[in-house]
Amino acid sequence: MKIAANQSLTALPDVQSSYIDFGNTELDWVGMEGIALPLDIVGRPLSAKVNAGIGVKAKGQSKGIHMSRIYLALDELTQGELTPQRIHTTLAAFLASQPDLAASASLHIASDIFISRPAMLSPQRGWKAYPLTIDAQLEQQLQLRLRLSLSVPYSSTCPSSVALSIQSAQQQFQLDFEQQENLTQQQVLDWLGTQGMPATPHSQRSWARVTVSLKSTEMNFPVLELINQIENTLGTPVQTLVKRQDEQAFALANGQNLMFCEDAARRLYAMLRKQCRYSAFSVRVEHQESLHAHNAVAVISSEGINHAA
Repeated sequence: MKIAANQSLTALPDVQSSYIDFGNTELDWVGMEGIALPLDIVGRPLSAKVNAGIGVKAKGQSKGIHMSRIYLALDELTQGELTPQRIHTTLAAFLASQPDLAASASLHIASDIFISRPAMLSPQRGWKAYPLTIDAQLEQQLQLRLRLSLSVPYSSTCPSSVALSIQSAQQQFQLDFEQQENLTQQQVLDWLGTQGMPATPHSQRSWARVTVSLKSTEMNFPVLELINQIENTLGTPVQTLVKRQDEQAFALANGQNLMFCEDAARRLYAMLRKQCRYSAFSVRVEHQESLHAHNAVAVISSEGINHAA
């Protein structure tokens, strides 16, 4: 049976507009997840995955939304740098595309942003990936609600293990020299070089996830600024390519920034409290333990964001 390629005798049926049983049951959200989009933020390309959809009004004569209209509106996000205004324009297009159905419109954008970082001392550089998410919601006649989340890896050295390691070194020193008086500086240096670390403190790779609520007047996303503030506050960001002098500098930085997960969370909270840029924020730190088989986690937030573990 041969079917003509262009049959225009009758209009194509709009199945979404036809009546179905349970059509009066209100849905919370309808949309699409995992849409691949090439985006640009602060001059850096992102290979992003996007969730997009609308909160649906109850409507007995409609089966559902027209997802193709939302998909087409997403192209606006790719037409230049990703900014709060561009997201606002896109969400407004979601609402306008389905005025009888849409009570609200939302976006969730997830990707990694890559930043070239210098070594601590040597003239080396390397790329670091920082997980990033943006959540946006727009309701009819209301301002855009916008949240930026960044995850930053760092190293954390346990203060308790340092104290215990120091005690072990003191005990070993006392044992080795209990019968000897008038030690020379060279004897002490030799002992430190061979016996000075009978026990070593433990460190672990850790993560700080900071979520900030942005004001509607923001012109750009403060991605680089916030990453730098987090790393400077913690003092021990993980490194990329390192030489021996960089590794030694990293060990010194760890020794000068001993942290339980509670300490790291409070440091970041104090830093964010000083900022006037964010209307609300939350912090979640996770120390991926080298001593235990479980992780240590601390969460703290300002009023306005409930970010439980």
